[in-house]
Amino acid sequence: MSVAVVTDSTAYLPADLVARHGIEVVPLYVVLAGRSGREGSDVTSAEVARSLAARGGQVTTSRPTPGDFVAVYRRLLAGGADRLVSVHLSGELSGTWDAARVAASQVGEHLVTVLDSRSAAMGSGFAVLAAARAAERGASAEEVAAAARDTAAATRTFFVVDTLEHLRRGGRIGSAAALLGSALAMKPVLHVTDGQVVALEKVRTSARALNRLVQRATEAAGERPVAVAVHHLAAPERAQKLADQLAAQLPSVTEVFVSELGAAVGAHVGPGAVGVVVAPVTGAPG
Repeated sequence: MSVAVVTDSTAYLPADLVARHGIEVVPLYVVLAGRSGREGSDVTSAEVARSLAARGGQVTTSRPTPGDFVAVYRRLLAGGADRLVSVHLSGELSGTWDAARVAASQVGEHLVTVLDSRSAAMGSGFAVLAAARAAERGASAEEVAAAARDTAAATRTFFVVDTLEHLRRGGRIGSAAALLGSALAMKPVLHVTDGQVVALEKVRTSARALNRLVQRATEAAGERPVAVAVHHLAAPERAQKLADQLAAQLPSVTEVFVSELGAAVGAHVGPGAVGVVVAPVTGAPG
């Protein structure tokens, strides 16, 4: 049985891995400066960062349409795939998963399995990668979906933002809203749990916040083999420093990816955001 793996553009998988494993990516839409475009191809991270940094700059996002997913699903099935596994960012943060479910009902739910990763960025990206690697090993659709589900459940995502304002505007902060009253002089450390953005703690400086990200990632990794992704928006030096610290400190890290957040997630975290995703390694990297 041939199983194809689908995700959305917020997984932020490195392009070489997408190509190597034949992962299909359906883009979200981003609206800024009076125009709308697809994340990654029409609207770049740099454009989003510039717009958010400008006084009064507004950036909004929207999910792919069910029709976008239907077109991809039918093309893959017509191209030889017997089953599809479609893994997406948290349904608590976006309607993307719901659009995929609607599309699956139109194409055939016996052919398409849609999963909510309950995470975002490489928090879902690592689950997608686990699914793709399982599919390449000849696993069934049920086994491919289980690989994604298990990896997503064991993956931890931590991040720091310069301001909670962008998350507040987009309605993505969940219980982190409790920090708003005192956030002016603080750097909130947040994480994604059960599909929502939740506050972990707050510290007084950016340097301390980065140190806490390293500590949190180290605690999440333990002694087991892990892969790590470091995300940022318009903060490449900060992200690289964080990646270097993690590579040196984690005892059994197998892969470290550094990438800029795309427009859809970047619009909600804002310039200066840095995040770390820690995922267990269950098979050989590739």
